[in-house]
Amino acid sequence: METTIPLRLSVLGHAQRLAVFRLLMRRYPDKVPAGEIAAALDVKPSTLSSYLSALMQAGLVTQSRDGTWLFYQADMNGIRETMDALFLDCCRGRPEICLSVYPHDDPENTPMTDTTYDVLFICTGNSARSIFAECLLRDAGNDRFNVYSAGTRPSSELNPFAVEVLRAKGHDVETLRSKNVSAFIGDDAPQFDFVFTVCDQAANEECPAWEGQPISGHWGMPDPVKVTGSEAEKSLAFQQAYGTLKNRIRAFSALPIQQLDRISLQKAVDDIAINH
Repeated sequence: METTIPLRLSVLGHAQRLAVFRLLMRRYPDKVPAGEIAAALDVKPSTLSSYLSALMQAGLVTQSRDGTWLFYQADMNGIRETMDALFLDCCRGRPEICLSVYPHDDPENTPMTDTTYDVLFICTGNSARSIFAECLLRDAGNDRFNVYSAGTRPSSELNPFAVEVLRAKGHDVETLRSKNVSAFIGDDAPQFDFVFTVCDQAANEECPAWEGQPISGHWGMPDPVKVTGSEAEKSLAFQQAYGTLKNRIRAFSALPIQQLDRISLQKAVDDIAINH
């Protein structure tokens, strides 16, 4: 441990290795192909390989193979071990100075007791998936959630296939519009309890540091907007995206939020991405 923690801190002290690590944390629990990481960070494959090798040697990232593809994932065991060393061992005898940053001993690490929760769904274009999620949770939440959606690079208009699916499912589409995440930054913005990314591209980008440290989740899924083929094939892609999000929203809205502490709630949110 005495040599492992300094190694990890040294590895993360390199700006571009830290950028790789942050991307994998935003994408967790996804396993991300190296090519996608390189494209997102505009890094040469050979350079990225050295970054990933250093992160793996430090026990911060794991590698797996599927055929000829290599995938990378944040190693949560190594990360928790590092956090324990920093905020438990290093603060030994003076734990009060670490309470505000370390969740295990934070007095605020208690169940949320609000009667309503502010939730934001983010994708790139804010024209389909995040709009689906917004409508689904608003209608399924029984007034427990104030729901919003936004895009990192929003489209000028909602996707017509998405609008038609929502209308056919009985959702109110009259007030829906594409919005940029910047609309939810500032003194007048809601203080979100939950922030979800529902597309990989948005999760690959640096989003704002949200006030209040909301529970965050990555629910990445294929973009139905990119599907080509017949009208029937395109329509099926939107139906499938809607169905996947409906299952996840149903599982999320059923969580006993007021009974779970932040750590348990974060795990439950991550598990939804894996199991639904």
